Amino acid sequence: MDNIIVVAKKAIKNQSQLPFSVYSSHKEQMITNVPIIKPLLIFILSGTKQLGKSGSVECLSGSFVFLSNSPRIDMRNIPIQEEYFAVLIDFEHEDFSELPKTPAPYQKYFQGEINPILASALCQFMEFSSIAPSQVMRLRKKEILEIIYHSGYTDVCNIVEPPSLSEKVQSMISNDVSCEWPVDLIASNLFMSASTLRRKLKSEGNNIQDIRNRARLGYGLHLLQTTQFHIGNIAEQCGYQSQSRFTEQFKLLFGMTPREIRKTKMLD
Repeated sequence: MDNIIVVAKKAIKNQSQLPFSVYSSHKEQMITNVPIIKPLLIFILSGTKQLGKSGSVECLSGSFVFLSNSPRIDMRNIPIQEEYFAVLIDFEHEDFSELPKTPAPYQKYFQGEINPILASALCQFMEFSSIAPSQVMRLRKKEILEIIYHSGYTDVCNIVEPPSLSEKVQSMISNDVSCEWPVDLIASNLFMSASTLRRKLKSEGNNIQDIRNRARLGYGLHLLQTTQFHIGNIAEQCGYQSQSRFTEQFKLLFGMTPREIRKTKMLD
């Protein structure tokens, strides 16, 4: 896995806007209620990832886990030999359209091994990302799905669930967390009245304010994991005028403060 880590580090050093993300830490991270807005493929290249409140799903170095879109999931990122290192790729629902359909039930997640062909495809994907246009990278994403399917992981066909209304709203807000997103604007984008939107969200156990907060804080978590931006700057990018308010809400949702997340990424 070391050679893939080298490729990933080189790619993120040379480019900021990439079709994948790298999450790494030198100390354990225990993060609750992480929103998975789109189907998410995670390659664990160093350390261990545990999922679920009791860590019932364990993903070791050299493996991948594919997560379906989900409103929240608990995660532990555990370094081994000083580092946890993972590459993350999210997918659009239409990326799965060309895969064979199977009658198997919907899967919340599945795990697998990073075999040689998948490792090679991942390296090529990251190397191409700095030079290839976005249309080409969309095809390379689909290629990764095809490789996973033809490696025997046919569950990849069943990892996509049609998004709930709450997930559609959260995805919309996540596309521009700095926007205020008044209810009327969200409703009009979804071709319904504000009262209908509120009623349907209530039936799913949600409301606009909570979804707005989760979307903004989720983006804040992503920036903390992938950038060196000052926490105050991240709070501002997420639509918070007060860093202390951002920190308070962040801790309430994720169980760690932004500063605690940052400390896990530093060597002693």
